[in-house]
Amino acid sequence: MSIIKVNGVGKLYRTKEIETTALENVNFTIEKGEFVSIMGPSGCGKSTLLNIVGLLDKPTTGTVEVAGTTTEGMKDATLAAFRNANIGFIFQSFHLIPSLSVADNVELPLTYRKGVSARERSEKVREVLESVGLSHRMKHYPSQLSGGQCQRVAIARAIIGNPEIILADEPTGNLDSKMSAEIMEILHRLNREDGRTIMMVTHNEAQAEETDRVMRFFDGRQIF
Repeated sequence: MSIIKVNGVGKLYRTKEIETTALENVNFTIEKGEFVSIMGPSGCGKSTLLNIVGLLDKPTTGTVEVAGTTTEGMKDATLAAFRNANIGFIFQSFHLIPSLSVADNVELPLTYRKGVSARERSEKVREVLESVGLSHRMKHYPSQLSGGQCQRVAIARAIIGNPEIILADEPTGNLDSKMSAEIMEILHRLNREDGRTIMMVTHNEAQAEETDRVMRFFDGRQIF
C-alpha cells in the first residue's frame, strides 16, 4: 500500500533577478513500511524534496499525497495538525531547544495534540526515551549530551506521536562512525520492528545501500 505519492513535483525559487529550479518533474511512490534513501550531490534538491514531502514547503507544480491524503489546498492549521499526527522529523543539526530538558524537548509534539493529558505525555516520554536508551538523561539539557545522544533525543521526539512516516535529513552527518552506526541501528529497528516508513537523505553510500531502495538526484531531477 502506497503511503507517499509524489506526482509531477517541481519547485522554483524566484527573486527579482533570477529564477532557480530546485526540483523538476519528480515522480515516485513509497510503499508503507519501506526504508528509502535519497542521494545526490549538494544542491541537487534532496532537502527541498524532503521539506515538500514533509509538508513544510509547497511545490510550485505537481501534487503530494501523504498517508492517503492529498494535501493541496489544506489550510495551515489543518496541515500542521495532519503533519503532527503523521510525520516525524529528524535533522542533521538535531534542532533541540537548549533551554528545555531532554524530557521537555521530547514532549513538545504532544503538547500540540488535543486530549492528551499531562500524565499520558509523561508516560510516553519515558517510554520513547527508554526505547533509545536515554531514560536516565530525562532531566539533562542538550548541552550536557554528546552529539549521538542529542540525535537519540531527536529520534525520541520524532516518534513520540507514533507517526507512520519518519523523514530524516542527514541524520548521521554530524556524528562519528561509532555514533552513526548506533543511530542507523535505531532507524532500522524502527523500520523493521515498528513498521515505520522512513525516507532518509544521506551522502553515505554504505548507509544507503542498507536500505530497501536508493533514489538518486542530480540538478533537481530524479535520475534513477
